[in-house]
Amino acid sequence: MAAHAAALAGVPPQASAPGGDDVVDLTQTHPFYGDAQQAGISTEPQRHSMFMTFDLTTAKVGDLQVLLALWSSAIAQMMQGATIGQVEPKQPSAVGFDTGEALNLGPASLTVTIGLGPKVFSDIYGLSHQMPPLLRELKQLPSDQLDPALTGGDLSVQACADDPQVAYHAVRDLARIAKSTGSAQTRWTVMGFGRASAGRGQSTPRNLLGFKDGTRNLKEDAEFEQFVWVKDGPAWQRYGSYQVVRKIQMHIENWDTDRASDQNNVFGRHKVSGAPLTGTKEFDTPDFKKVDATGNPVILPTAHIALAAFENNKGIRILRRSYNYTDGLNQFGQLDAGLFFMSYQNDPAHFEMLQTKLGASDALNEYIAHIGSGIFFAPPAPKEGNYIAQEMFS
Repeated sequence: MAAHAAALAGVPPQASAPGGDDVVDLTQTHPFYGDAQQAGISTEPQRHSMFMTFDLTTAKVGDLQVLLALWSSAIAQMMQGATIGQVEPKQPSAVGFDTGEALNLGPASLTVTIGLGPKVFSDIYGLSHQMPPLLRELKQLPSDQLDPALTGGDLSVQACADDPQVAYHAVRDLARIAKSTGSAQTRWTVMGFGRASAGRGQSTPRNLLGFKDGTRNLKEDAEFEQFVWVKDGPAWQRYGSYQVVRKIQMHIENWDTDRASDQNNVFGRHKVSGAPLTGTKEFDTPDFKKVDATGNPVILPTAHIALAAFENNKGIRILRRSYNYTDGLNQFGQLDAGLFFMSYQNDPAHFEMLQTKLGASDALNEYIAHIGSGIFFAPPAPKEGNYIAQEMFS
């Protein structure tokens, strides 16, 4: 009734999950400009995402500057719920600059995060001296079954919002700007739904295998300071972060025929409660040394939780900001869906270390395949009046 009354009054409604937590306010905004990190990293994850990578098609550094400046201006407006120009120009022969599909939908907590790939810092643009020291192509990992059409890219755009059409509109208009300037073209994209990682104050969501995902995700400021933000280097890099993306296909129909007890052993958690197999509540600390009456580990060494736990990886942690995705049906008429994994860390080697361990031993590997990949550096937010990464051109 409350949402219906709000709609009649012309006020965008709030939506809440069963149980009353996790209220979504479609009027909420986030600032694009700032003095530290870009929005969309430590921001509490929104419900939907649209991710796209671009290949640069220009050899002129000035063209790259213009593109980043145009993108920054457009993003700042869209994150406030505004259009980036006229939707319906008065002159009949004129073309609308904003595509218009997000009109009257509200800002919906939109954030747009820009990433720079390794090619940006090549000699082509004279920016090799500005290369973030840890930015490089990811090494080959045991889990790789990568499709070249879903891998790489020179620029990344991560749009997240509580309305999927708002997120789609943002990326669509940025792609349109890139095409109009002739400086970049789209490479690959993933549209995500149902966030698969929780932020501060959010209940833990579920992935498409039905398990709670991201129970032990980073949430506190001190954790971000230690594991996510870059603290050294030139000023334009500080409070940036390395963005790793992976498109992980799930063999859902095989998984659905597996017995529930085996599924629990694969993850090392109970499916319904999310509790570790050694506990009773979701946030109980797993006991990886506990054995059953026969002397066997309660949480198997091949369980996903055991291999990914920071206790078993020299304390290393990364920020997960993942979403579920679906691509309909595959060529065999089976469900084509999975996890669009996004992580942020101050050293991409941390991701590689964790994924190498998971790729070699994780019981979950029987049901997943890593088919897409990319690595980018997400610089800090630009200051008011500047554009993203402007200082690196100085």
